[in-house]
Amino acid sequence: MGKLISVLLVDDESDYTQPMAFWLKSKGYDVFSVTNGQDAITFIKETPPDIVFLDINMPIMDGPTTLRKIREFNADIPIIIISAYIDDPRAKGITSYGISGVFYKGSDFNEGLTLIEAVLRTHKNLKNK
Repeated sequence: MGKLISVLLVDDESDYTQPMAFWLKSKGYDVFSVTNGQDAITFIKETPPDIVFLDINMPIMDGPTTLRKIREFNADIPIIIISAYIDDPRAKGITSYGISGVFYKGSDFNEGLTLIEAVLRTHKNLKNK
């Protein structure tokens, strides 16, 4: 069996990331968490994960700014946006930066797994892991 698919959760709300991380680990993923965009950029530069879940609304550096900065040095990493609001206007403005989907905080974690599986099927660098 190949190495585990690594997932980076970027969200300042640990009451959200902790259960999601536990759930993803139970599904066989290697999961890391950071609480802000600046830490996410450092993490991705040093040890790029396979997939990133990026919250739109964070202190220090918000999701859209983080996404733009990630795209400056990594155009290919699959990024799934996390949003608390289905009609968040910031989510619409960042689709041009090549996101792999939007996951809503009110959703069942299984929807997040569906997004991950879709990324794994379609992303050229992850198909053979």
